Amino acid sequence: MLVVKCPVCGAEGDETDFHAGGQAHIRRPASHDPAHVSDAEQRDYLFIRINPKGLHFERWRCDRGCGKWFHAARDTVTMEFKAFYGISELPPAEVIAQAKGQWAAYFAKRLAAEGKS
Repeated sequence: MLVVKCPVCGAEGDETDFHAGGQAHIRRPASHDPAHVSDAEQRDYLFIRINPKGLHFERWRCDRGCGKWFHAARDTVTMEFKAFYGISELPPAEVIAQAKGQWAAYFAKRLAAEGKS
């Protein structure tokens, strides 16, 4: 059983009290420039996902509490949650430091864009 804790309202329970929403940190291409979305951008948004063994970042919804979406960092091998954080936030620095592969590259790019690298 996975124990999930909502960072918005503090509700805590097993995974049946929440809704898993797939990979976190996905930006819909049409939301920032709808007239110029390429077929490749739309394909990637709909079908391409990071699916690592180890640390992974996911979206969850608090079904029995506030109803808000939030992000979680979870190890796919041990099923242990490393952190829960708001939908518009980045994970804690110590969790970002553990990211590998595509996730490490993603967070390095985000931090550089925000001037925090």
